[in-house]
Amino acid sequence: MADRSRGPAFALFVSVLMVVTGSLNTICAKWADSLKPPGESVKFNHPFLQATCMFFGEFLCLVVFFLIYAFQRYQWNRTNITGEHGAITDLSEEPTLPQFNPLVFLPPACCDIIATSLMYIGLNLTTASSFQMLRGAVIIFTGLLSVGMLRYRFQPFKWFGMLFVTLGLVVVGVTDIVYDDSTTDDTNGIITGNLLIIMAQIIVAIQMVYEQKYLQQYDVPALFAVGLEGLFGMTILGALMFPMYFIHVPNTFSTNPEGRLEDVIFAMKEIGECPLIAVALGGTIVSIAFFNFAGVSVTKELSATTRMVLDSVRTLIIWIVSIPFFDEKFIPVQILGFALLLLGMFVYNDIFFGPFTRRHIIPRMGEDNPLTTCCFNFCGADTTEIDRQQLIDEDEA
Repeated sequence: MADRSRGPAFALFVSVLMVVTGSLNTICAKWADSLKPPGESVKFNHPFLQATCMFFGEFLCLVVFFLIYAFQRYQWNRTNITGEHGAITDLSEEPTLPQFNPLVFLPPACCDIIATSLMYIGLNLTTASSFQMLRGAVIIFTGLLSVGMLRYRFQPFKWFGMLFVTLGLVVVGVTDIVYDDSTTDDTNGIITGNLLIIMAQIIVAIQMVYEQKYLQQYDVPALFAVGLEGLFGMTILGALMFPMYFIHVPNTFSTNPEGRLEDVIFAMKEIGECPLIAVALGGTIVSIAFFNFAGVSVTKELSATTRMVLDSVRTLIIWIVSIPFFDEKFIPVQILGFALLLLGMFVYNDIFFGPFTRRHIIPRMGEDNPLTTCCFNFCGADTTEIDRQQLIDEDEA
């Protein structure tokens, strides 16, 4: 299936779509957690059901993939089959399905199940803004696992990026605890939720490293890969609902009757009494499907670094929306945490700071300047004297 760039208008559209649907995904999940059916004493608390809804949204990407494939196949047949006997005149660019074993996507799907479930449990215990910010920890664990498992050698700026992200996470986590004026049980819940979200990022990092190590050899469209992982996740987690009904856990992890780990029957009862919960879950399904489509399109039309920048914008939007809608307390110190996270993501992904240094600072340094070598090593520059002079000439022009 051929991929073609569709121009700046489409790139702008998918960029906006990614930010909007990505923000809606977290907001809808937190909205569902904040709803309480009439006559009930507890709010909706079904993280595993919500995770299943998310996987169903990813599965819709597989449906879309096959619809696109069927349409491309139809177009190809109309273009290339001619004559009275339907002779094929051109076999070039014939749409075909990827040839590989679909089970290679089972391990990352299992990682996704564990990570998503942990994150939805954490989201029940902490705020939506902290949830989104703490997800930035994935950069740290992905970097460390890449060094340990893939034998990558990171340039110094990536380590500095990871350091800034770590400092940002510390600020966000500590301010959640220090500025919390609720009961001790609520504070313990916030700490537990934040830790679960960070633990989930370790699982996500394992998933990413696995996909990078084992799946790059397969020429699989990203939409197809996302859909397969959604299919596996939806099927496995759906099957696990039955044993979860008979597992009892403390109130911190479940407010369902008799403390069941997941009670789908009670969830259906709550949805029947409060239809807005169904709207919130539907928003989760639709938003994750469009978010995955938009994310894949942004990577293809623009770049992976642009996707990271847009993801940072999504974090800011969730933070702003959560304060009035979910009664989150505005903590000015968290601005510092967000700024450190954003700075870390920019440095790690070599956005703005590295290119600016290589383009405007290094070219103006003399060959014998000891800082030149330092900047070369730190910024990962590979600029010769001719390149430096060329950049100076371009800048002056």
